[in-house]
Amino acid sequence: MITRLYLLLMADSLLVLDKLSKRYAGTRSLALDSVSLHVAPGEVYGFLGANGAGKSTTIRTLLNFIQPTSGAATICGNDIVKNSVATKRHVGYLAGEIALYDRMTGKEFLSYMTALQPLKTRGYTAELVKRFEADTRKPLGTLSKGNRQKFGLIQAVMHEPDVLILDEPTSGLDPLMQEEFFKLMHESRQRGAAVFVSSHNFAEVQRMCDRIGFIREGKLVAEQTLAALANRAAHTFTLTFTDTVPLRKLRALPHSHVTSHDEHRITISLEGELTPFFVVLAKHHVVRLEQQEVNLEEEFMRLYKPTGEKNA
Repeated sequence: MITRLYLLLMADSLLVLDKLSKRYAGTRSLALDSVSLHVAPGEVYGFLGANGAGKSTTIRTLLNFIQPTSGAATICGNDIVKNSVATKRHVGYLAGEIALYDRMTGKEFLSYMTALQPLKTRGYTAELVKRFEADTRKPLGTLSKGNRQKFGLIQAVMHEPDVLILDEPTSGLDPLMQEEFFKLMHESRQRGAAVFVSSHNFAEVQRMCDRIGFIREGKLVAEQTLAALANRAAHTFTLTFTDTVPLRKLRALPHSHVTSHDEHRITISLEGELTPFFVVLAKHHVVRLEQQEVNLEEEFMRLYKPTGEKNA
């Protein structure tokens, strides 16, 4: 059943999941368990999780490669199952393990993909080929992983889709090509596309995403904006004392959490008023105080406590 919240989100978002669930035949546990999220126009959503958490199952279900057991999802207002063909007209997709036509040259491949999904802007493919320094003359099967990845990215974005679904998009790319990719995502956001990125690369996600969802054992366990993470990081400090760390006093502070400590060094996170924190510090000899930046990996480890490897 479509919920009222789903209808409200569908009106404003290009990609909406409403309690989307998937159970594979012969298994007891759900590969996806009531996952609900949305991605608005001009937003980049990072989808994080360990191997087996449900990232690939989510993407395969969204693209109707496999059908959901329950729940619903839409892309540009089209139901992913009932209107699968219409849905795909709006989507640019890059698979995590990209499979290309090895005997085709890059030029032949891009011409074929253009025939399947006509371009909105004449000459845009040629521009992307130049930007990514892609060699269109060689058979795709002779190319390195990174050079094959370029063609995967080009085919995903060349028709300027409303929704981009990307699985490990910078895999195999060198730093210069990664920079080009980030520019391309910025341009996609500027033209109003919704971007859904599944990734293991924390730096990549932190660089380009507006919001992040953490999936664990098929469940969406948390969502964060980068702004919220930055605010939390702004209240995380690593301190070095000449004398012994006043551990008891620091732990007694309201809304404090000690991440790690030894005799002279401590990392502590605080929420709310900082005055009591600095009152404690004023009574001790602090030789170094470092304010942390956003650390997605740390946030991931805090939220993700897997009980075992499960579905892809």
